[in-house]
Amino acid sequence: MAEALTGARLDALAAAHLPNVRYLTGFTGSNAVLLMSGKRALLYTDPRYTLQARAECDVPVRIVAQGPLWTEAAREMRRRGWRSVGLEAQHLSHAAWLAVAQALDRGVRLKDGSGLIENLRMVKSPEEIAAIRRAVDLAAKAFTKALRKAKAGVTELALAAEIDHQMRLLGASAPAFETIVASGERSALPHARPSPRTIAANQILLVDMGASLDGYHSDMTRVGYTGRPSPRARRMYDAVIEAQLAALAAVKPGVKVSQVDAAARSTLRRHGLDKLFTHSIGHGLGLEVHESPRLGRLAAGTLEPGMVITIEPGVYENGFGGVRIEDTVLVNSAGAEVLTPTSKEFLEIPS
Repeated sequence: MAEALTGARLDALAAAHLPNVRYLTGFTGSNAVLLMSGKRALLYTDPRYTLQARAECDVPVRIVAQGPLWTEAAREMRRRGWRSVGLEAQHLSHAAWLAVAQALDRGVRLKDGSGLIENLRMVKSPEEIAAIRRAVDLAAKAFTKALRKAKAGVTELALAAEIDHQMRLLGASAPAFETIVASGERSALPHARPSPRTIAANQILLVDMGASLDGYHSDMTRVGYTGRPSPRARRMYDAVIEAQLAALAAVKPGVKVSQVDAAARSTLRRHGLDKLFTHSIGHGLGLEVHESPRLGRLAAGTLEPGMVITIEPGVYENGFGGVRIEDTVLVNSAGAEVLTPTSKEFLEIPS
């Protein structure tokens, strides 16, 4: 962290984005401000977390009994005589920024320190990769178990609840995000929420799910069809799987993230479906479901060994349905290691 502060010309950084706080200290509570200079760090939290913070954190902890944490943190900044302090503007309310500014001497310059910690988080340690593997494997097992109850006549909400139930039974602390179960024309909504709709025969069924385990997340999407897939649905599925394999083949250290997106998009263009691909090819994954790096056609940056990303091309046809195939992927020295063990076949769901 000291090197990042020096590069940003900051005396210190104050962070309150909880995944960043957890990454640097181990603290898992819901309220914290972390002050970091090149030589020391200090965590502020409230009395609810007195025991927890001291048990979890590897930095000194101060408990703020009354008033905002930011007020106490600003007093420490002033006491330390720091002249240039970074705040995470992308995660901080305007009111909090003003509160810090008003509590400081006029000679202290507040700067945007957004992204400094996220840049450190992009390349995962062996311990982080192991945690993500566990979350991936758990979600895959839960999907297999829940799939036994997937059939025409079941509601989207019921299947989503079964998936979440199985993840909990297997030890997940929570779903990584709200589980998506979408059938028929609703599968053309990339972020559809499960509805009371009954899954009908002869329709696409899309499931996007992930598990949270030990703070780390997984993410996968699989698609089935209630009955024997129609030629139209099969054509869509075959194009998407080809696009995903092309993107996976493009994943290598040193490759621009935009090139991975381009590999999938050019494949879909050959099938005349590229205009139905309405989002980026993937995103980073770790303490957050969506984190750096972003893999899109306009995104900057290159892949590095140790990054964990998703590869998830999709096509969405209004009034008919959508297909998305998503894996959690580790970038290693050779290329892409697909962590998701679940088959990518076009599943035939009982009708």
